[in-house]
Amino acid sequence: MSPVIITLLFLVFAIVMFILEKIPLGLTATIVAIGLNITGVLSASDTFAGYVNSNVILCVGMFVVGQALFETGMANKIGGIVTRFAKSEHILITAIMVIVGVMSGFLSNTGTAAVLIPVVCGIADESGYSRGKLLMPLVFAAALGGNLSIIGAPGNLMGIDALNNLGIQTSFFEYIAVGAPMLVIGILYFVFIGYKFLPDTKGEGSAGSQSDYSSVPKWKQITSLIVLIVVILAMIFEDQIGIKLQVSACIGAAFLVLTGVISEKAALQSIDLKVVLLFGGSLALAKALETTGAGSLIADTIVGALGENPNPIILLLVIFIVGCTLTNFMSNTATTALMVPIAVSLAQSLGADPRSMVIATVISCSCAYATPIGMPANTMVVGLGGYKFNDYVKSGLPLIGVSFVICMVLLPILYPFY
Repeated sequence: MSPVIITLLFLVFAIVMFILEKIPLGLTATIVAIGLNITGVLSASDTFAGYVNSNVILCVGMFVVGQALFETGMANKIGGIVTRFAKSEHILITAIMVIVGVMSGFLSNTGTAAVLIPVVCGIADESGYSRGKLLMPLVFAAALGGNLSIIGAPGNLMGIDALNNLGIQTSFFEYIAVGAPMLVIGILYFVFIGYKFLPDTKGEGSAGSQSDYSSVPKWKQITSLIVLIVVILAMIFEDQIGIKLQVSACIGAAFLVLTGVISEKAALQSIDLKVVLLFGGSLALAKALETTGAGSLIADTIVGALGENPNPIILLLVIFIVGCTLTNFMSNTATTALMVPIAVSLAQSLGADPRSMVIATVISCSCAYATPIGMPANTMVVGLGGYKFNDYVKSGLPLIGVSFVICMVLLPILYPFY
């Protein structure tokens, strides 16, 4: 059997297993990586190179830095301060989405939502506001904010890695030119239109008691925030200070453990091995798609189906629609891992600059707004907000439409195809 056929079979296996999730996502990716080695498609070094990829190290470092903010209660404090200034439901929605969106640009989307869900539920219950009007904007803001920086979500780094491998220089805020307008317009959408589609419900059950951080020394809270800010600044000014993003993240993580702000045990527990395994295994599949020509074959098939010399705008549209559709039924990171190599191959088949294709892919794979299973944060609030499946469809589809329009207008301008 040819390497191309073997690679395509493993790709199909990965797609099916990512959708069904009968086995853990990280394990699926690892099986694919090992299978590609055993069948001779990839060498051992190519198979495991992804697991020690510099962007995987960046993920690991930021897991620890972000966890320190959660562990010390500083994230909870930031969210509580901002939301308590709100004097009406509309102002509260705005405040929630702004703080969650900004925090999600630099911390775990799911972690940020998990920390602030009990805060918002408490405020809603005390003030008499509807949980149903507040919780969905919160989780959608977490997804929108993830597009502010390259560390906003694991999938963002997959896009950056693909561009770097093509010799394209990227920056810490590579996605912000599209991500920031999406967040701002997303907030305006919910404040003026989207909230009308949300049920006026009190929800069910408890959001869980808010953790008591009164025993945490104040210096730990302040240090966790300072370290996060310093690490982010170091990443922004990477070229000026001569320290790579990954190194800055690792220095910050090591400092937090050495100073006792976060324990070694808590630091190790904060590292999401599912993401590491999924990232590493997916990079092995991406390598196989590239080296065997399977990625080019898929791209050529798509291009051929669109006729001779298809307009890159049409391909951009196709990529966005496919990415959005898949990500609402499977892991965002897994969808990104599958789509990025194909987007690169599509751009190369046209001889076009791949940046707009890759960024469109990453952003489309974050648009998991239309189903309660689109992302973990969506699922967290189903019962708490008293939501039904159709509530996600009614509120999420217009937001996907807004994101689609912003991408289709801005990307060709910011990153011309030729």
